[in-house]
Amino acid sequence: MSAASSFPAETMRTPDGTEIVLRSCEGYDELEACVRLQIETWGYDDGDVIPRRMFKVAQKVGGQAIGAFDPAGEMVGFAMAIPGMKPKPTLSAMEPRIRVGQPEQVPYLHSHMLAVTPRYRNAGLGRRLKLYQRAEALSRGIRLMEWTFDPLEIKNAHLNIHKLGVIVRTYSPNFYGVSSSRLQAGLPTDRLHAEWWMESERVKAILSGSSYTPPTTLETIMVPKAIATWKAESVSRAQVVQAENRERFLAAFARGLAVVGFETDGDGNGTYELARLHDPTLGVL
Repeated sequence: MSAASSFPAETMRTPDGTEIVLRSCEGYDELEACVRLQIETWGYDDGDVIPRRMFKVAQKVGGQAIGAFDPAGEMVGFAMAIPGMKPKPTLSAMEPRIRVGQPEQVPYLHSHMLAVTPRYRNAGLGRRLKLYQRAEALSRGIRLMEWTFDPLEIKNAHLNIHKLGVIVRTYSPNFYGVSSSRLQAGLPTDRLHAEWWMESERVKAILSGSSYTPPTTLETIMVPKAIATWKAESVSRAQVVQAENRERFLAAFARGLAVVGFETDGDGNGTYELARLHDPTLGVL
């Protein structure tokens, strides 16, 4: 199940006309560029940074180390994923199934890290990296990808849920423990777990811009636009929002709800939309 280095490269043009090539990273220099961009993006110290050898291992064992390169050949973005196995879900991926013996295991990818240089962060490159990951995974018969993201990061939530079509049913308080990332601002590393059912009717409809009728929203959880400022200037205010939303997510997920939508309003506030899943097209492996 090793990642195919022969998977074809793709080219995209940014809004300013720059041609960006997406492909699997080649050689140690490009893997080292992933490490540098990782440090530039999150500001990790030596205890948190993922070293070059782990990017190499990810490629070797069936994961991904995908780079985005500008016309000069400089890396301007990357995505890294590692392979995993998990029990095959039921049709709705919600209700437990009675089995005799051990449940069937299926492969999936955990997309651990994605970064884009500041110049291209609003140019659609993050989404294109995810789509390239999806295409490469599907070429190997892998139909589920998961990753974690900070519930307080509005742009990430909008990309993951609104533009890519992930659902979320799991919340992990302080998932990574203490982090040296400047983006974390000393807050607990609470994370939502994205599930990207890459061949589901929901995902295909969202990616193609086709009509898709989501489940009825039963609950919403809001993240104020000011959270970014509070994380930088008033961490205690950010902590209050994080703690309140943590309890709401945990309670909602315990009742069987899932995040199925995310919207932003005219003021830039973000709202998670939660519903009860009864959708056989969610994704069957």
